[in-house]
Amino acid sequence: MPLKGKLSTEIGVHATAAKWFSLFASQLDHIQNLAERIHGAKLHQGDDWHSNDSVKHWTYTIDEKVTTCQESIESVDEVHKIIIYNLFGGDIENEFKVFKLIFQAVDKDEGGAAIKWSVEYEKINEDVEPPYGYMGLCNRCVKDIDAYLVKA
Repeated sequence: MPLKGKLSTEIGVHATAAKWFSLFASQLDHIQNLAERIHGAKLHQGDDWHSNDSVKHWTYTIDEKVTTCQESIESVDEVHKIIIYNLFGGDIENEFKVFKLIFQAVDKDEGGAAIKWSVEYEKINEDVEPPYGYMGLCNRCVKDIDAYLVKA
């Protein structure tokens, strides 16, 4: 079984790609108030939630288990509405050497948008399962957040 892998999911939403990207690029601290399975987030290091050198501490539920990690932003592509997050520490480091969560918002011709999530990972050994639970978490959070963004 390979140690490196990539999982992806795409979900159609009603809110525009611009609203989605704005939330994740400049209001990330609000996610904990919008998504049921995100229990808390706090700035762990740095002065700004959205700079590349800041580190955030997240608490969330994966597969019915409360989980923690730290996160930093690797890159932001405003033109293509892509943000790459590095997840590390906490429960992540028990199973993965590398864990990148990639967010992309794409407008649809017929209205609304598609939210694409990808996880690029490297497991610490062959006994670790791929992070399917993170795809479920992303899907659930998108549904919670879209309801808010449509009203905003």
